[in-house]
Amino acid sequence: MTETVHIYCDESCHLENDGMKAMVLGALWCPAERQKSLSRKVKALKAQYGLPPGFEIKWVKVSPGKLSFYQALLDLFFDEPLLRFRGLVVPDKQLLDHGRFAQSHDDFYYKQWYTLLNRLIDPEKHYRIFLDIKDTRGRRKVEKLHEVLCNANYDFDRTIIESIEQVRSHDVPLLQLTDLLIGALSYVHRGLHGSPAKQALVAHIRHRSGLSLEQSSLWRAEKFNLLVWRAQS
Repeated sequence: MTETVHIYCDESCHLENDGMKAMVLGALWCPAERQKSLSRKVKALKAQYGLPPGFEIKWVKVSPGKLSFYQALLDLFFDEPLLRFRGLVVPDKQLLDHGRFAQSHDDFYYKQWYTLLNRLIDPEKHYRIFLDIKDTRGRRKVEKLHEVLCNANYDFDRTIIESIEQVRSHDVPLLQLTDLLIGALSYVHRGLHGSPAKQALVAHIRHRSGLSLEQSSLWRAEKFNLLVWRAQS
């Protein structure tokens, strides 16, 4: 029986003129048949730390009072062999020269999602991809991304990449975990230092991953794979 994989995707500061320096995309994935048990582990961790079941895990919510919970959540990710993550960072969007490559920012955006996700696709498996709902362009964005990935993998009948769906992160614990990981990457690459709790989580990820988070990981890194995109000179 062919394995189905769920991929949970999120993005930060991806718009061209949002005033934010770094653009971050991230994807967390696991076997589809285990996503419910993994989600239950996240919910159990919330209960253990006295948080209500409906508490939404988000980088913007990181605070000193919840630091121990977030550290435990990161340990859950790093200790759970079925969970893996790949992130892509564009460190400074102001350095992009779209005109030189005859592309729009939207074109560049889809190229980066392709770069992030295509490495994860094994033609011997099936995939369902879940994107956090961000804006009113969501439906067109999903259709375009599905088209790009399927064409790249000669998956014209969409049997490999079965679907790309928009979901609300509030209802999907593993998507919330993706938000936490890309939030940390964004914090590093935007050069922020204002929150001791967030700095502690960045340090925890650096320790557990063995990465500085400022440079790409090894290409073959499996648990925490990171590509820091550099413009061609």
